Amino acid sequence: MSADVSSPSAEAITAASGSNLALALRVLPRGRRRDMRVFYAFCRLVDDLADEPGLPLQQRQDGLRAWREALESAEERAGEPALAETLREVFRRREVPAEWAIEVVRGCEMDLAGTKYVTWQQLRQYCFRVASAVGLVSARIFGGRHCELYAEELGLALQLTNILRDSAEDFAMAGRVYLPEEELERFGVNAGSWVVGRPEGWSALMQFQAARARRHYAAAVAALPASERRVMVAAEIMREVYGTLLDRMERDGFEVWKREYRLSRGRKVWLAASVFTRTLVATAGETRVPCEKLPYVDRVR
Repeated sequence: MSADVSSPSAEAITAASGSNLALALRVLPRGRRRDMRVFYAFCRLVDDLADEPGLPLQQRQDGLRAWREALESAEERAGEPALAETLREVFRRREVPAEWAIEVVRGCEMDLAGTKYVTWQQLRQYCFRVASAVGLVSARIFGGRHCELYAEELGLALQLTNILRDSAEDFAMAGRVYLPEEELERFGVNAGSWVVGRPEGWSALMQFQAARARRHYAAAVAALPASERRVMVAAEIMREVYGTLLDRMERDGFEVWKREYRLSRGRKVWLAASVFTRTLVATAGETRVPCEKLPYVDRVR
């Protein structure tokens, strides 16, 4: 018998995360919020396998492989991760292609292989896997049926913002550098030099990265169909929160070596309420027409 989708493990993982997504999920209807908590718990579990330095490398690789094999299977298997069948039930109910979640696992496996990205296109594939693929699954659970491009573009923007925010911590804790090597060279910035202060070329490099992120934020806005605005309100809250965070970093000159860039809970609640209210006003009186089913379109770069 499969686990209940409202199992305490999924609830506990989501509640303990303190993430921006956990806040955004509060605007969802109860059933969709429950299913998103299961998916988010999966995301946290595989991300922890990629990031937990206390686990031997082989154990982390085996854990990610077990998840990939569970997602490739249509039926419950002995020894698979405890949450696997619950997740498959969510995917069946919401018509989510398992391949999207498998992409998330592949992204975590990329972290285990080392974070060396020479070009933006190489980094873009990583961002697609760990963020855009999460967005594709989330959009389908939210009820979106015409949001693939929106989810892809927003995922890229959010992940780029994360990379900028965590650039000092990633290098200090694990020696990870996600910024493309050819762009570091173009602006004359040595890998990891931003951990101890502002290196020469840092401001220009960060302005370049911020402009790229904003292009993806703008592309996401342009790609969101008017008919999907209400069901995608949780994603729009994420866009507002991370866009505000990017603005704050830029105002400070991206001083990641001495500041931990986070928004207060009060600020995030205010942003969420503002987005929710604007969305309700903008969509008031709209006739809700059931969305047709869309086949999975492979957008992996």
